[in-house]
Amino acid sequence: MLRALARTMTATGLIATALAAGPAAAAGIPTAVGVDHIGVTVPNLKEGLAFFTDVLGCDYVYTAGPFSDPKGDWMKTNLNVDPKAVTTLAMVRCGPTQNVELFEYSGMPNQVKTPLLNSDVGGNHIAFYVEDIDKAVAYLKSVPGVKVLGDPTPVAGQPNGGERFVYFLTPWGMNMEVLTYPKGLEYEKSTDKRLYSVSKGQ
Repeated sequence: MLRALARTMTATGLIATALAAGPAAAAGIPTAVGVDHIGVTVPNLKEGLAFFTDVLGCDYVYTAGPFSDPKGDWMKTNLNVDPKAVTTLAMVRCGPTQNVELFEYSGMPNQVKTPLLNSDVGGNHIAFYVEDIDKAVAYLKSVPGVKVLGDPTPVAGQPNGGERFVYFLTPWGMNMEVLTYPKGLEYEKSTDKRLYSVSKGQ
């Protein structure tokens, strides 16, 4: 009976039913106010921390660990990693709004050490807003082990028109990006929705 009823409901009816279910249906995480940090696993915490602070200019905050549970399954149950895993972490703050938590894992026999491509499921990158992208790219090209992918690309005819961006790889192969849009983005002409802008402080 329920299957028959679902087949007879229109798409509009399904949407209305979902909305009528109340805030719990699609209101997001209760009491959430924003993103606290992004977590990144690096092959070597000391080297990763040096890159984030010395090359990218992030501020070191603290180091914690090592953490492990050699006799139990806490690591598997709570972090979804190998039960034998050992991890140490460090927190850095990049600019006024973004915290990044760096992890180093060891002790696992089958750890994948090849970073994901942007096209892989779970692929990711961190993007840094810069005021002078040409100066930023020249600097990155001077850093040993960093690979800048192409030249800054101007975007036009898209909602993010007005942006220039370029990707680069860290020495361990993680995807990162620098971008700039000093005159704003094209989408801003048609909506009052705004992305946080470091340049505008809002």
